[in-house]
Amino acid sequence: MTLNWAARMFSCSTLLIALFVAAPNADSSQRSSARSSHEAKVRLAIVGLNHDHVWGILKDIAGEPQAELLGIAESDPALLSKAKARIPATVKLYSDYVQMLDEVKPDAVIATTDNARHLEILRECAKRHIHFSTEKPMAINGADAREMERLAQSSGIKLMVNYWNAWASPTPALFQRVRSGEVGPVQRIIVEYGHSGPKEIGVSEQFANWLYDPKKNGGGAIVDFGCYGAEWALWLKGRPTRVYATAKKLKTEQHNRVDDDATIVLDYPDATAVLEASWDWPYGMEQVKVVGPKGSLLATGNELLFRQANDDSHKIGLEGKPMPVDPLPREKSNPISYFVHCIQEDKPIEDPVSARLNVQVVEILDAARESLRTGRAQELP
Repeated sequence: MTLNWAARMFSCSTLLIALFVAAPNADSSQRSSARSSHEAKVRLAIVGLNHDHVWGILKDIAGEPQAELLGIAESDPALLSKAKARIPATVKLYSDYVQMLDEVKPDAVIATTDNARHLEILRECAKRHIHFSTEKPMAINGADAREMERLAQSSGIKLMVNYWNAWASPTPALFQRVRSGEVGPVQRIIVEYGHSGPKEIGVSEQFANWLYDPKKNGGGAIVDFGCYGAEWALWLKGRPTRVYATAKKLKTEQHNRVDDDATIVLDYPDATAVLEASWDWPYGMEQVKVVGPKGSLLATGNELLFRQANDDSHKIGLEGKPMPVDPLPREKSNPISYFVHCIQEDKPIEDPVSARLNVQVVEILDAARESLRTGRAQELP
């Protein structure tokens, strides 16, 4: 009996020691597995090449060490041929994006198509639990945008809406200074975005074909650049109470089916935002000005200016003096690095490229187009 008892005690002690020794190894194994998962590159695929922003995105992918491009889907052979000369030979080319999703099995998709296709492509990605990023605006209308947000949430995928200004260092610098109270309560926002027109700046034929199509784009300048103004206003001030818009076709000789110049006014209980979107500027325009009782801040793609209340414009310039702007960290310097970072670290997509904010952007565009139709301001719920 004594021998059996001793044997049992020895056996139990041996088991406890084994478990104690094994536990750190198991933990080490889990850490190693997690590390391997984190270090694995995010596998990307592109759907559509008829949005000219795609060529810049291809450069961003090539420059991101944590991203790997696996496939591109596009029905236009000429665009596929153009892409083939700019990508590694390992990237597979498809005419059918659904086939690509099933064969390549990417972690995430970048959609660079006409606006009307965003929901359709996201729906296929959501079925397969593939993260999704698209060019602005989020969707052709508010109903599509809300459905996109719902699908992303229910399938557990990340959804990002890409705006170039989100990756320009003056953008977060202006936002942070406004939030810190540097100009005081925001009373006026003026957003001026545009250029001389898609045809005039020489966009590709494929891009122009849908930019001037009201069903594929949703409008002209009012959508193409109005979304930037709505993005800025929502981010800086929140949801307005009313929306009023006007739009014109100044280039009557082109016989375009969409507007080329638009102004959207957002009404707040204590402020006004004026969004000037145009394909008729004599030069490129990309600036936002925020005004409060303490002064104003103006951001372009390259610099940030501050003018304090009562400052003499003859001494400091009409828009104020340049302010220091810190360079952005790599993971916030371009859409691919940011998207990949959020996927690897399982971080939420933040404003101004979040789904939440961009559903509201499209709702503002809906209200603006309804205002054009009725000639009246539209209340926002």
